[in-house]
Order: sequence, then structure tokens, then C-alpha cells
Amino acid sequence: MWLCLSDSFLSIVDASNEPGTLLVRARRAGDIEAVFPNAKVTQSIGRDYLYRAQIKREEVSAVLAEQVMKLAYPNFKSSVADPRLHAAYSSTWSIMSQLQEYAPYHAMPRQGFRAHPLR
Repeated sequence: MWLCLSDSFLSIVDASNEPGTLLVRARRAGDIEAVFPNAKVTQSIGRDYLYRAQIKREEVSAVLAEQVMKLAYPNFKSSVADPRLHAAYSSTWSIMSQLQEYAPYHAMPRQGFRAHPLR
């Protein structure tokens, strides 16, 4: 799971080597601690994510629920203050928009897509 927050980007996967634990990963120093202040973060040089922490599944679930409850912005990208993180999210937004049959803010379907009515 990718978790895009206003102040951090995390990847959360099953840490199969320790039951009941998830592996929370980050590319930037401090991102894990911003969301999980008590996490024991390690560096894994040569891996896909430089920073990692094993966190109990229940804690991850509770923190994610808390993030949803305190969500207070009408536009996610506008809530991101860090310029590099904002640029990364904007690039991700643009790339993922290519999955949509209608380009954002367009009324005609993209070439090669067949428009699907809402069911």
C-alpha cells in the first residue's frame, strides 16, 4: 500500500517474517517518524526503500484511521508544503490520470478508450 500524506510518503507491506507486523518503508528520512513517532527505523542501503520499520498491524490500522479522521483539506496536493514532495505527488497524479478514460477536465474519452457509462 502506498500512503501519500501531506508530510510523508510511505509504503506499507506485510512483514511475513514477523506475524502481526507490517513493514513500513519510506524513501525520505523522517517520514516514518512523522506518522509513527515511536517506530524503530533502520536504514537499508541497497534496497528499494532506504528507511524501514516493523510496526504492529493494529498500530498501523489505528494510525491510518486517525489520519482519515483528521483529514481537513479540500485538495490534497495543495496541502503538501514540501516542494520536492509536492512535485513527486504532482508527477504521480499526472501519471495515474492516464488510467482514466477521460483526461482530467476533458469531456471526450481518450483515444483508445471506450467510454463506460456509470452502472
